[in-house]
Amino acid sequence: MEKIDTNAVDGPVAWRGPNFPGFGGAAVKLRWIDTPYRWHRNDDREFFLVLSGCVEMRTRKNGRTSSLLLEAGQAAIIEAGEEHVACPRGAARVLVVET
Repeated sequence: MEKIDTNAVDGPVAWRGPNFPGFGGAAVKLRWIDTPYRWHRNDDREFFLVLSGCVEMRTRKNGRTSSLLLEAGQAAIIEAGEEHVACPRGAARVLVVET
C-alpha cells in the first residue's frame, strides 16, 4: 500500500506531477495547474477530477464553445474525440484518468 499526499503536488511548473502506472492500461495523472493547457482531443475518454481549486472545462463542437465550472470534488467526463481545454481559475490540483 502507498500513501499519496495530493497537497504535496505543487508548482512552480503547471501540468507536471506524478503518473501512476499499472491501472489496466489507463494513464492516471496527478497534476498541479495554474494555466490553461491547450485545445486538444484524446483518442479515448478522459475523467477529470478537481481535488482543490476551481477549473473551467471548455469544449468546442462545430465552432461552438461550451463550458462547465468544476469546483473541488467535482468531475467531468470528456468523450473520445471531444475537443477540450482545462482553464484553472488560480491554482488547482486535479486527477486525470485517460484510457
